Amino acid sequence: MSSRVANALGSYRLLAALLALPWAWLAFGHLTGRLFYGEMVHASGDWAIWCLMAALAVTPLRRLFPRQAWTAWLLSRRRYLGVAAFAYAFLHAAVYLLRQADLPRILAEALEAGMLAGWLAFAIFVPLALTSNDSSVRRLGRSWKRLHRAVYAAAVLSFAHWILTAFDPTVAYAHLAVLAALELVRLAPWPLRPRQDSAGA
Repeated sequence: MSSRVANALGSYRLLAALLALPWAWLAFGHLTGRLFYGEMVHASGDWAIWCLMAALAVTPLRRLFPRQAWTAWLLSRRRYLGVAAFAYAFLHAAVYLLRQADLPRILAEALEAGMLAGWLAFAIFVPLALTSNDSSVRRLGRSWKRLHRAVYAAAVLSFAHWILTAFDPTVAYAHLAVLAALELVRLAPWPLRPRQDSAGA
């Protein structure tokens, strides 16, 4: 194995470990009673949104800074951020389900607008997470990119869930404004964009 390949693998593993550390800390805190239900739900939801926003910010950042090595580094590791968003969303949902432990109540609440948005977002995340690997990219070909464009629908639904279920949605609106600004960069006219081969997907 060449030193370049070894360094690349090492950076992937380091990023995966860094993304997993808060997940492990949250799970440990909840299992040991250091984090109460409300704290756990809020923290896991926050991390899910942050990782999702980071994944969606990669292309706008690449177009703003097309010649920077760090944006190329992010672009090649974007799938890790998406999988991390799903992992935190899974933790968020699991804590809620374990707390309720009552299927009729869970189903009844799932019909409320805020909860329905959250469950629909989670349902979209599942196939995206399962296909976020090189094998799926090769097997699905062009369909892979079409499938993963569903992340934008998942993002809209995730923010709808946050806004509709929060006691005070101010923070949710602030995060949404940041993401909207980044996506405007992504959709900017061609004169503001680098060449397509530099911008990435």
